[in-house]
Amino acid sequence: MKRLLFILIASCSLMTAHAQCGIENTAFKSGEYLSYDLYFNWKFVWMKVGTASMSTVQSTRNGKPAFRSSLITRGNSKLDNYFVMRDTLLCYTDLNIAPLYFRKGAREGKRYYVDELWYTYPNGNCHLKMHRIDHDGDVHWKDAEYKDCIYDMMSIFLRARNFDASKMKVGENIPMPISDARHLTNSWLKYTGKTTIKMRNSNMKFRCLVFSFIEREDGKNKELIRFFITDDKNHLPVRLDLFLSFGSAKCYLTGMKGIRNELESKVE
Repeated sequence: MKRLLFILIASCSLMTAHAQCGIENTAFKSGEYLSYDLYFNWKFVWMKVGTASMSTVQSTRNGKPAFRSSLITRGNSKLDNYFVMRDTLLCYTDLNIAPLYFRKGAREGKRYYVDELWYTYPNGNCHLKMHRIDHDGDVHWKDAEYKDCIYDMMSIFLRARNFDASKMKVGENIPMPISDARHLTNSWLKYTGKTTIKMRNSNMKFRCLVFSFIEREDGKNKELIRFFITDDKNHLPVRLDLFLSFGSAKCYLTGMKGIRNELESKVE
């Protein structure tokens, strides 16, 4: 009887930890596929330098239902002349978007590295098992445990799509602690309001919510990405402005299929 009681308490603790790190998903469904064109600002001229695609399907993880999401970015020959970019990101979350696993394999310039994270939730905490293969082949393993929920680059994106912006005020900050296999970053999303944007190379316009992803490092706040997401239940990212160490870039949505809700933000 005591053993059964212990198992029930442990199970409830695990469910509570998952619940507090999750969020109700109303924005996407299995089978969603989004494609993007990438542009880079070179001497005041915007050049197309590659593509990106993101897909989400319902799968399983350790025998339990889960979402599997992947993001693939590929630079073209124009970008390769300056900076080679071949990134593949993969994440698993439970059906409430609590993170379970993350992997990033990236070739950036002359470097290739791999980051991996495994999530567990002992005693209501968030435990990370971290694995990194550096560009020189060195392998690193470490563990960390936090009282707060921790996310990665992919799971935080899925979570943010499910925020209810109708309850937010312009200038409001939402803490977004993100980890890779090296360290935890002090980062947050800032809601900056609404706007209407026109897509590149088309006449489509969308009413959008605007968020800035900001990271604090060396005592300074730095905006890394500005998101323009549709002001409807899908919260589709239709444009991303990226502020990189070697310049600025933009991503424009070029195609979509398998979206969950009506695209009510489209301006006719």
